[in-house]
Amino acid sequence: MSGGAPATYFLTSERLGFRTWRSDDLELAAALWGHPDVARFVFAGPPGREEIAARLGREIASQSEHGFQYWPIFLRADGRHAGCCGLRPYRPELAIVELGFHIHPPLWRRGLAREAATAVIDHALTALGASALFAGHHPDNTASRDLLRGLGFRYTHDEIYPPTGLLHPSYLLARQA
Repeated sequence: MSGGAPATYFLTSERLGFRTWRSDDLELAAALWGHPDVARFVFAGPPGREEIAARLGREIASQSEHGFQYWPIFLRADGRHAGCCGLRPYRPELAIVELGFHIHPPLWRRGLAREAATAVIDHALTALGASALFAGHHPDNTASRDLLRGLGFRYTHDEIYPPTGLLHPSYLLARQA
């Protein structure tokens, strides 16, 4: 989970620093997305190295094309890679972006997903001008369900999530007037 603290983060919270994925981050990405406890909520089956490399490539391309991605996050105290949290396009014609987060399992239940998501939501609604945020979760991931509800997301529907092939409960958080 180590990754070394970058000299500068583009976004920070109390305990976390955000930077963009780089092409030399494959080991960080593999440690996160290849971990069985993360992969079971993100992929249909255990991902191979090629699948993880492709995911990393899509994140890098998203940053280049849209100005956001599921950014890698690091503990500011020691520079350890904590996971990722960020955005992807959802309904660009309506300025709705999708929020997502993946945290390394040894760091679960410490409030890091909430802290990261709160920082990203604020960034999306202010700096990026999003009108709303969409989010979904694996149907078995009750911790993500509870977190999304706690952040103010409202359930809207179930939607097929192609990487898992399952219907994922889906939510919306609208900008407050």
